[in-house]
Amino acid sequence: MAVYLKTGKVEELVVQYGGNAKNTGATDAQVAIFTYRINQLSEHLKKNKKDHSCRRSLLMMVGKRRNLLKYLAKKDILLYRSLIERLGLRK
Repeated sequence: MAVYLKTGKVEELVVQYGGNAKNTGATDAQVAIFTYRINQLSEHLKKNKKDHSCRRSLLMMVGKRRNLLKYLAKKDILLYRSLIERLGLRK
């Protein structure tokens, strides 16, 4: 099952983490969007344990988020620390 985000939710996340509503390419905004989608897919998988295509999508998103966080840690460590604190991620 694909989890599609409504435009309003994407804009809300981008404004909260990326600054401007049109700044969807900001690394912290992308991480926030991935985190939201990962949480949604995790909830879906708790109900539908045998949905393997969804599980694969979830693992790919986790990998993409990890790469973005690694990039952000190299680029701006203070922004990285504040972002994982605001999103509630472990690191």
